[in-house]
Amino acid sequence: MPEVNLDLDIQAPIAAVWAAVLDIERYPELMTNIVSVRIEQWETPTTRRSRWAMIIKGATLVWRDREFIDHDRHTVRFTQVSGDLERFSGAWEITAKAAEMTQARLTISFEIGIPLLAGMLNPVAQRALYGNAREMLEGVEAQAGVR
Repeated sequence: MPEVNLDLDIQAPIAAVWAAVLDIERYPELMTNIVSVRIEQWETPTTRRSRWAMIIKGATLVWRDREFIDHDRHTVRFTQVSGDLERFSGAWEITAKAAEMTQARLTISFEIGIPLLAGMLNPVAQRALYGNAREMLEGVEAQAGVR
């Protein structure tokens, strides 16, 4: 399954970055590639379902995912439960590097679901998702109060 992995060091305390990562309904305000995000249901205090719409290479992809939030480890793991791709999953990992320096890591794995075209489409999708992931990290940085 193709993957996208990005890290960004953000000059902000971990609490500010963590709060920005969790505030997904605000993402469309700061990220041009996110059309909408809505938390649909809290299943438990650390598990929620959300609905996303994101523009990738001019096409709007829509999916619902389940997010598993670990406040102690500052991680969010997500997996698509329905949507346009065959598979879509990943994680946010937030790590304090110093009092005012935090590393945000976003990992995404995906499968388009068209085996005969995977060789051609996967590299294009991977580049597009890399760009979108970069914008998401920069949006979290802006939301954490840096920009």
